[in-house]
Amino acid sequence: MHLNLEKRPNNPRIIVGFPGFGLVGTIATKFLIENLDVEHIGSIESDHLLPLAAIHKSKLIGPLDIFYNKKFNLVILQTLSELNGTEWKLGEILHDLADDLKAKEVIILEGVPTTKKKESYDIYYYSTNKNFEKLGVKPVQEAVMMGVTATLLLKCKSIPISALLSESQSNIPDSEAAARVIKTLDQYLGMDLDYKPLLAAAKKFEGMLKGMMAKLKEQKMVQTEARPPKYTTEKSDLDYLG
Repeated sequence: MHLNLEKRPNNPRIIVGFPGFGLVGTIATKFLIENLDVEHIGSIESDHLLPLAAIHKSKLIGPLDIFYNKKFNLVILQTLSELNGTEWKLGEILHDLADDLKAKEVIILEGVPTTKKKESYDIYYYSTNKNFEKLGVKPVQEAVMMGVTATLLLKCKSIPISALLSESQSNIPDSEAAARVIKTLDQYLGMDLDYKPLLAAAKKFEGMLKGMMAKLKEQKMVQTEARPPKYTTEKSDLDYLG
């Protein structure tokens, strides 16, 4: 896994969203890229990622692309690929990126499970600063974080880091949860985004993501079925489970 960076903005905020629960982070970062004036400044490549390329508005989008918004000095990582098996390495690369750019802050956008109805979703935060309290966002009291979010929280101890977490009901794309994250982020950064097309745009992208995720699942099944079975005479590690 390696980083390709064409431009190095100084002291930006880095916003990342990963394909976690409800795909909240993926939808939210996509909305930012669609609604802010951004330029493509780099990508992260790895042989361990699924070979994935999306075409949107006649532009090619890779599995891990990096964009920059000059007005608010934001670096945004758009993640479309599943990241299983790459979490520690990706967390290390993002930490190095933040250190190299002297990032003001790393902000993670994420979804967390809930059984509440959508109209009563809450937003939570974990942060090394207290600015989110002024927005009426609830601090996380107890939680277990996983994936790249966890590796970033563990690695970015010398860099200010925050996580905005929206409750979400399901593992399918949840545009309403993503909209709540965007609203809170907008209040925090003062970007004055237009909320009227927010849900409509998010739902449109939600439909595209559903189709993409279905194709990825189908591709993985085909690859698994085509893979020859493994045989071994060694003692199975399953003896130590349970």
